[in-house]
Amino acid sequence: MTDSAVLWFRRDLRLGDLPALLAASARAPRVLGLFVLDDALLRPAGPVRTAFLHGCLAALNEQLDGRLLIVKGRPDEVVPRVAREFGASSVHISSDTGPYGRERDLLVSSEVELVATGSPYAVAPGRVLKDDGTPYKVFTPFHRAWERHGWRTPAETGADLVEWIDPQGFADRLSTGSSTVDGVNLPEPGEQAAVTAWERYRERLGDYPKTRDRADLSGTSRMSAYLRWGCVHPRTLLAELEERDEVYRKELCWREFYADVLWHRPETARRNFDRRFDNIEYDQDEDRFAAWQQGRTGYPIVDAGMRQLLAEGWMHNRVRMIVASFLVKDLHLPWWWGARHFMRHLVDGDLASNQHGWQWTAGSGTDAAPYFRVFNPTSQGEKFDPDGDYVRRYVPELRDVPGGKVHQPWKLPVAPAGYPAPLVDHAEERALALARYGAIKA
Repeated sequence: MTDSAVLWFRRDLRLGDLPALLAASARAPRVLGLFVLDDALLRPAGPVRTAFLHGCLAALNEQLDGRLLIVKGRPDEVVPRVAREFGASSVHISSDTGPYGRERDLLVSSEVELVATGSPYAVAPGRVLKDDGTPYKVFTPFHRAWERHGWRTPAETGADLVEWIDPQGFADRLSTGSSTVDGVNLPEPGEQAAVTAWERYRERLGDYPKTRDRADLSGTSRMSAYLRWGCVHPRTLLAELEERDEVYRKELCWREFYADVLWHRPETARRNFDRRFDNIEYDQDEDRFAAWQQGRTGYPIVDAGMRQLLAEGWMHNRVRMIVASFLVKDLHLPWWWGARHFMRHLVDGDLASNQHGWQWTAGSGTDAAPYFRVFNPTSQGEKFDPDGDYVRRYVPELRDVPGGKVHQPWKLPVAPAGYPAPLVDHAEERALALARYGAIKA
C-alpha cells in the first residue's frame, strides 16, 4: 500500500455509494480529491449546466472541508502532474463510457496508473449483450436482459473512509466558480440536495405511472440533473424501488440503454443511427428555428416547453418529445439543430440520452417504424395539459384564456395580444414529413 492516491471526480460528485472511493482507500490511507475543469467539455455545456456543476463542486468541497482540488487544463497534462506533486502512485476514477471520455482516459493512463472502478450506470455500458454477443438495437429486449442481469447493491462509502489530503498551496488551485445564472431557476446542487429530493419524491412514487406524462402536474422526480453529475447513483435509487415501481425503473433503464448504444456506436452522437436517414431532405430555415428556440411558434404546448427550457434549464419529458417532433416533422429542420440547442440549455444535458432521444423522435434512431409517429401539438397539449395550466404558467400572453381553450387560441373570437399565429399548418406539414420519410424508406 502506498501513502497517497488521487480520486479524480468527473460524473460522480458525491461521497456515498462511490466504488472508486473504496478502491482508492484500498490502495492508500490518504486520498486527494481532484476535479479538472476541461474546456473540451465545458465549451459545449452552456452556462446553465456549467453553473449547476459549479454548485455541485462547491457542495462536494464543503463535504471535504475545503479539501477538493479544482484545477483547469487538459486532463492528460494536469492529472499526471497533480499525481506527481502529491506523491500519488494511482489515480482512481469511475469509468467514463462516452466517446470523448474514453479517448481522454486512454491518454491519461499512458502517463499514470488509472484505476477505473464502477461507472455512472447501474449496469456499465457494454455488459448487456444478446446471446450471440452482439449489442441490442431495440429497447424492449434490452430492458428484459438488463433486468435479468441485475446490479450490485450500493457501496457503503463516505467522507470518513480515508484521510483527505489538504491541497493548500497548490499553485493552480481554483475556486468552484459561480453557481447561478441570471434569470434561470436552477435546482439546489449537490449530494445532500439529491438525497433530499429523492426522499421527498419517493413518497409520491406510486403516482408516477399515472402522472408522469402530465405536463401540468408535478409528477416526475426531477432527478435527472443529479444523475447527470452523479450526485446520486442510479443504483441507489434502484435499491429503494419496489416491484410495483416497474415504470420508474424502466425510465432509468432508458438512460442505460442510450448509454449502451453510444458505447457500441460512438459515432451516433453526431450521426444517424439508421444511416438511411442520411438521405432525408431537411429544410434550413433559420427564422423558423429561431421562432422555435424562443417559444414563438403559435402552438401553445410547444411554446410553453421552449420557454420553460429557457427559464429553468429543464423541460418536462413528454414536452421534450412534443417540441422535438414539431421541430423535425412540422418545421422539417435537422434533429441535430435541436439536440445542440437542448445541450446548450439543459441542466441535465446528457450526450447519450439527448442525442438518442432526439433520434428516436426523428425516426433515425433505435426504433422499428418511428417515421409514422408525428405528434399533433394541439391534441398532445389537450391530452397532457387538459386544463391549460402548464401553458398559462409559461406563456403569459395566454394567461387570460380559460381552460383547455388555451391550446387553440386561433379559434378565440379575439386573438390574444402579443401571441403569434401558428407558424405552420400541422396537417400540411405532417403530410410533407411522411412523404419525405417515405422516400427514404422505399
